[in-house]
Amino acid sequence: MATQIYVKSQRNGYLSLWDTMFNICVRRRFSLWSMKKDPDLEGALHRNRRWIVNNQIKNIIMRCPNQVASVKYLQKKFNTLDLQGKALNWLKKYPCCFEVYLENDEYYCGLTKRMMFLTEEEESVKDMQEPIYAERLTKLLMMSCDQRLNIMKLNELRRNFGFPDDYLLRIVPKYPQIFRVVNHTGRRSSMEIELTAWNPDLAVSAIERKAIKDGREPGFPCSLPPTWVKSWERFEDFNSTPYISPYLGLDGLVDGSKEMDKRTVGVVHELLSLTLWKKASIFKLGHFRRELCLPEKLNVFLLKHPGIFYVSNRYQIYTVLLREAYNGSELIEKDPLVVVKEKFGELMQEGLHEYNRRHYLLNLEKKRNRGMIMPKPEKRRSQSDEISSEQDKEGGDLGGIFDPEERKRFYKVLFDDNAP
Repeated sequence: MATQIYVKSQRNGYLSLWDTMFNICVRRRFSLWSMKKDPDLEGALHRNRRWIVNNQIKNIIMRCPNQVASVKYLQKKFNTLDLQGKALNWLKKYPCCFEVYLENDEYYCGLTKRMMFLTEEEESVKDMQEPIYAERLTKLLMMSCDQRLNIMKLNELRRNFGFPDDYLLRIVPKYPQIFRVVNHTGRRSSMEIELTAWNPDLAVSAIERKAIKDGREPGFPCSLPPTWVKSWERFEDFNSTPYISPYLGLDGLVDGSKEMDKRTVGVVHELLSLTLWKKASIFKLGHFRRELCLPEKLNVFLLKHPGIFYVSNRYQIYTVLLREAYNGSELIEKDPLVVVKEKFGELMQEGLHEYNRRHYLLNLEKKRNRGMIMPKPEKRRSQSDEISSEQDKEGGDLGGIFDPEERKRFYKVLFDDNAP
């Protein structure tokens, strides 16, 4: 019979050796996610999170009859938005965005006039940006191994690239010379968009455009502090090999080779460059593992390149962000749609500030009514203040004896025997 070995644990008493080894393996597995936190980039993700939620609420309301939704209906949608608590409380936090009112003992929510104005501006920008969206979709298909992408997978990331929800009806039919929708199995889940014409002018990555502009060889930039010596060394070793465009085929590339790693970094870099906020969910990027030839453990792969990518697990959602695209917590180059969305964010913050101020004053009044806050007593006037006041009234001068420094000299003369 095999002997069971136990190891003492401070938390759980005695554990078997197998349990101990399992815990070590789990810790090592999760330690792969460790990356030094960047407060600025974390702040950018935090700011975007609230905007994303409110934008989704806005889209839900816009799809409702007369652009009005019952709060009960929005409450049901909260689960899909990963929100907890009452929808009514959330909506009241943003009075500049959402208009909540009571009718027939039921709460309803619509958009404020300022919010409707921004929504109209957003739609106007989307209309003007349609040729840009067509180019982005073309570049995505050109990076794919067989120039096809599954529509259901693409829908998961359509808002990252700025595509409108109805891009299949709004954009694809307008460019029959470039796109076509195919379905080889007849199942809805297998519908794909296929590229029908290769455009060599678009087969230029963001890295290559920057290199042409600067008159140098294409290479990845590194956005790390100079104190990260080992990370810099690994980056320079990686960047010393020639750049491989994500629009080139896979001929001659071997899985696990440096060249294949270089192409994979190029593909992810180009994907993030095409997004509005230069970031994306790692889980959703993994949907395109087969189409874009991405590694199975994409998360582990990205953590090997901290100078290029920043990986965060804020809100338990693993996100990869392009470091070079940010200056602190602000995007360096902003898409016109981002500019409109930031106006939405400013309106949202204005409403939140108004809500917090009103909530604070209301709580303060409640505490006063309960006697929890006593009125501050008036400060007693000191004797020197009274004398100074009388002195001012009478216009007299006491020779500065009530000046602090003068008092020090007076008492020094009075009590110091050695004083002159």
